Amino acid sequence: MAIPGINLQGKVALVTGASAGIGRAIAQRFARERVRVAVNYRNSRAAAEQLVHEISAEGGVAIAVAADVSIDSEVRNMIDRVQSEFGRLDALINNAGWSTIVPHDHFEDLTDEIWNRTFETNLHAVFYCVRAAVPLLRLQQGAAIVNVASVAGSTGVGSSMAYAAAKGGVLTMTKSLARALAPQIRVNAISPGLIRTNFAGRFRSDSVFVSEESITPLKHLATAEECADLALFLAFAAPAVTGQNIRVDSGLYVLGPNRH
Repeated sequence: MAIPGINLQGKVALVTGASAGIGRAIAQRFARERVRVAVNYRNSRAAAEQLVHEISAEGGVAIAVAADVSIDSEVRNMIDRVQSEFGRLDALINNAGWSTIVPHDHFEDLTDEIWNRTFETNLHAVFYCVRAAVPLLRLQQGAAIVNVASVAGSTGVGSSMAYAAAKGGVLTMTKSLARALAPQIRVNAISPGLIRTNFAGRFRSDSVFVSEESITPLKHLATAEECADLALFLAFAAPAVTGQNIRVDSGLYVLGPNRH
């Protein structure tokens, strides 16, 4: 489904953590609109290169770019690569994330290692990517940043307390960035609910997916592709929208954090 009246031919987007899950769906969705896509990955080179191959086979343009987005120097090299390959950047999609399941009342299990890695990947990396990309984004009229947060950032639930806190930081930073970068660059966030991916070590057959789906008001578990549709809209078709967070959770959190 194309965006009516909008031609995205020649636009460039960088999607972090794009080798799997929501990031992969976003890269595919953008490429179908003829957006040229930089597919960032950290360790999953084969998966990223396979995605680039698939995009190319469908007539799109994509490159795979390795970078650990929690390391500032690697982020800056990634942006330099995008500029070298494409000469511009119209949209930055901060999707890379990491988590592991730690029950919120198991304080001793939430080690310094887990806490630090969670914040470095989910929060620090967003700022590093924005800081490095802003000079290039500012050269393009209508440039945008979309941060992939989580309902955990609003509700305090989620795979771990650290993950919820880090995503809460992403939501707050989205508002701050929207103010700081206006009027040249719009900044918004999307907050997926539980999505059928392998994120946080879950299996797609995990019973939690079935139980969550059954209690959503829409009786539907949101998909990575639906998140990608929203990311495309916010990046290229919402010129009057900035500083916003949109939940993609089939209304689950309308019921509140104690929905069970």
